[in-house]
Amino acid sequence: MTEHTVAATGPEAVAATRVKICGVTRLEDAQFAVEAGAWAVGMVFHAPSPRRCALPEAMAIGAALRRQTELCGVFVNRPLDEIAAVADQVGLTLVQLHGDEGPVFCAEVARRTGARVIKAVQVADIGDIHLLERFHTDYHLADTRPTSGSARGGTGLSFDWGLLAARHSSVPLILSGGISAENAAAAIDTVHPYALDSASGTEAAPGRKDPARVQALIDVAQRATSLKA
Repeated sequence: MTEHTVAATGPEAVAATRVKICGVTRLEDAQFAVEAGAWAVGMVFHAPSPRRCALPEAMAIGAALRRQTELCGVFVNRPLDEIAAVADQVGLTLVQLHGDEGPVFCAEVARRTGARVIKAVQVADIGDIHLLERFHTDYHLADTRPTSGSARGGTGLSFDWGLLAARHSSVPLILSGGISAENAAAAIDTVHPYALDSASGTEAAPGRKDPARVQALIDVAQRATSLKA
């Protein structure tokens, strides 16, 4: 796996803001995302999601792209044994827990799978930011809490990024929720995240990626970081 860097005026290069392309359901989409410079490819293992990735396709993605990118599995309130089995079959290097999982469960996932853990929280107010701080996982992910329904990500909606100013944690932050090429520069300038996460913002249809939108997001993220250097 490679890290993308941009030139800096000082003695050190500045790492470009990473991009996680989530909601991938097809090998060809995953391959394009990696070729475009994605840091991670996310596969959703949540049955109600229109972006659910079938296990055989996830295994094909894992077999083709392991050691080329981070392979992330997204789970919502699933049993530990199931998460561990999928992680082993696919070769996941990241496990994203997008439900009501607690700190102890997150630690057990890390122990059982050997993968790094992303704890996701849906954000609507300051209380949600404080909730995220309870988790000493490898990464935090802040997503949008829908005003209605029970969607777990992929809403295409952003939240008030200003709420993240109340976050006091050294855990690297991944910003999600309506991220696309159109708002990526503003997101980086406002939040300074470790990575951006995009599902709906890089799609032609749910679970089907638009190569032009994927490339545009990654290009904007790299240029925005360059302007900060």
